[in-house]
Amino acid sequence: MIKPLKKAVLPVAGLGTRFLPATKAMPKEMLPVVDRPLIQYAIDEARKAGIEEFCLITGRGKDSLIDYFDVAFELETTLKERGKTAQLEALKPTGIEAGSLVAVRQQEPLGLGHAIWCARSFIGDDPFAILLPDDIVKSEQGCISQLVEAYNQTGGNVVAVTEVPREQTNRYGILNVGKDDGKLVEVTGLVEKPDPKDAPSNLSVIGRYILRPEVMTHLAKLERGAGGEVQLTDAMAKLIGHMPFHGLRYEGERFDCGDKVGFLEAQIAFSIDRADLGPDVREFLKKYANA
Repeated sequence: MIKPLKKAVLPVAGLGTRFLPATKAMPKEMLPVVDRPLIQYAIDEARKAGIEEFCLITGRGKDSLIDYFDVAFELETTLKERGKTAQLEALKPTGIEAGSLVAVRQQEPLGLGHAIWCARSFIGDDPFAILLPDDIVKSEQGCISQLVEAYNQTGGNVVAVTEVPREQTNRYGILNVGKDDGKLVEVTGLVEKPDPKDAPSNLSVIGRYILRPEVMTHLAKLERGAGGEVQLTDAMAKLIGHMPFHGLRYEGERFDCGDKVGFLEAQIAFSIDRADLGPDVREFLKKYANA
């Protein structure tokens, strides 16, 4: 029987150096796309997929991420007294049921694999999702919801994948593929940031995963890989051949909000779809169309 997916891990310990000086005093995951921080997009996507328990892998100076999901009693009381019902409604998604959010410190920046290993007590013997808040996927059905469907079908590990220019394979985890039906791809190998001439394909893993708990056995060895870090890709590769492992060509548009250009593009893409902002945004964009 396939165990239902109820847990998600969100690694948020990074320093956000690409967004300095803004991230000197605030976590990059609190940077807003329009009026919601990146962390909110990730939590919303997970909840829509049926996930009920969340673990934030944090670091020093990241406490505001935890505070964000706490009850802001003074703020809510003031809004109620002033009859600000729309603003109160906007706060609802920031609430999380008591006991369903935990935070774990990653005390050393030793890579994504190390961050996930820090969540070992939370994960236990359960399958779990990983969402990297830097990636936002704009789609009718959430990216994690799509992965859940594939997981329920295969019972194994599933990662979201997209095609990248071959000259950029040295930036990503790249798949070696077997059977491919155009949507679901059999994963026969994984390579972290291969040189373009050595890359087995141009299918890249993005920041959405569903993994079986057996991956923790390999992460627990804390073996260093590319960049001298504990690579999640290396641990996942060791599961191949022992259980089903697939990549899913998800439906939707991905924005890399860890990159300044991707972050700015996300602002436009998400604002033009809103009834309260779209017309004005489309209008002012005309001023810059030929810049």
